[in-house]
Amino acid sequence: MTTPELPPEETEPKERVAHPFRTLRELVDFVSSKSLPPAEPEEGLRTEALPFPFLAIVGQKEMKLALLLGLINPSVGGILLVGPRGTAKTTAVRSLLDILPKVDRSLCYYGCLPEDIETGGIDAVCPDCAKKYAEGQPLSAPDRVRLVELPLNARLEDVVGGIDERLAVTHERLRVRRGILAQADRNLLYIDEINLLADDIVDAILDAAAQGSYTVRRGPISATYHARFVLVGSMNPEEGRLRPQILDRFGLRVIVRGLDDLAERLEAYRRVQAYLANPRGMAVTYGEETLAAAEEIQSARAQLPKVLLPDKVAKPAIKLVQKMGIDSLRAEISWFEAARAYAAADARDKVTPEDLQAVAPMTLRLRRSQFMAEYFSSQEGEEVEMNTLLDRLKRK
Repeated sequence: MTTPELPPEETEPKERVAHPFRTLRELVDFVSSKSLPPAEPEEGLRTEALPFPFLAIVGQKEMKLALLLGLINPSVGGILLVGPRGTAKTTAVRSLLDILPKVDRSLCYYGCLPEDIETGGIDAVCPDCAKKYAEGQPLSAPDRVRLVELPLNARLEDVVGGIDERLAVTHERLRVRRGILAQADRNLLYIDEINLLADDIVDAILDAAAQGSYTVRRGPISATYHARFVLVGSMNPEEGRLRPQILDRFGLRVIVRGLDDLAERLEAYRRVQAYLANPRGMAVTYGEETLAAAEEIQSARAQLPKVLLPDKVAKPAIKLVQKMGIDSLRAEISWFEAARAYAAADARDKVTPEDLQAVAPMTLRLRRSQFMAEYFSSQEGEEVEMNTLLDRLKRK
C-alpha cells in the first residue's frame, strides 16, 4: 500500500474551498452526523500516530464550536472543557492537529519578530536579529500552529526554562533554555486535568498568559520570552476543583456531557473501532472535508480583523452581563470576541444579536461568585455607617 503524496505547503492564504456547504459550522455538522461504513483492518504496516479526525467526533457541538472559535480568534481567552471521563475531551483537542491554521513564526531562538521592532525599536530584539533586520533578512516565516501539551509531572523549570546545562558543559557558555511556555508562543497550550496542576506551575502560567511574555532569571543571566498562547484545559470535576484565578483566565467554558442519543453512541463506537483498526484509512475517509475545514478556518482568521461589533448590539449585551451580577470585564470581552469569530466563520463583517446568542452560554457560565456576593453583602452595613458619618461631618 503506497502513501499518497501530500500537496506542498503554501505560504499564501488560499481562496475558500468550493464545497456545497455555506458555512464552516454546516460542514462540521454534516460530516459529524455521517454514518461511517465498516473499515478493513490495516495489515503489514507500522501504525502511525495519526490523530482521530476532528470531524469524526460524534455530537458534542458546543465543544467543537468552542475549539473552532479559539482557532479563529485567540482573543477569546482560552477554552476550558469540563466533564466526566470518556466524553472525548482530550480526543477533541488532539484531533485539532490536521486543521490548525498558519501563523508567522519567529526564526530566532528568543522569538524575536518584526513587530517587536515596530513597537519597541531595534533594542527590542536580540543583536543577531537586529543585524538581520538591518540587512533586510526576514525574522519570521509562515508555519502551522502547533499543539503543545503540558504534562502533569512537569517541574517549574520545565515550564519556564532554566540554564542550558549541555551548552554550559560543552561550550562553557551560559544560556537560558526555553521552557514549555516559550515553546507555546503562538500555539495552543493544552493541559489535561488542569485542576490537578501544582500551584507554582499555575502561577507561572497565569503570569505569562496575562503579560504575553515572561522573564527567567538564573543568577547573573536572564532572558525574556514571548508567551502568547491559546490556553486549552480539560478537567473532571470529580477529581477536584479549579482555582478561581485560573478559571477566570478561560474565556470559553464548555460543559461536556455524555451522548444521550442511542444512535449517536452506537455511531461513536463504530468510528472508534474503525480508527483503531485502520487510522490511516480513517484519516483518508475524512481527508477532503478536513482540508476544507482547515482552509475555512484560515479564511475566517483573515476575515476576523474586518468584523465589527455595532454599539446597538453591544450595549444590550453589557446590560445582560450586569443583570446577571457578573463583575469580571473578561465576560463581555470573551463574549464579544467569540461572536466576532462566529461571524468571521460565516464570512460576515458585522456581529448580529444572533451571533451573541449562539456563543453566550460558553462565555457567561461559571462567571458568578457566591463568595464575592456574600462578601460584598456583608460590607453593606459598614458602607452605610461610613457614609452617614461622612454626611454629618460635612454639615458641621
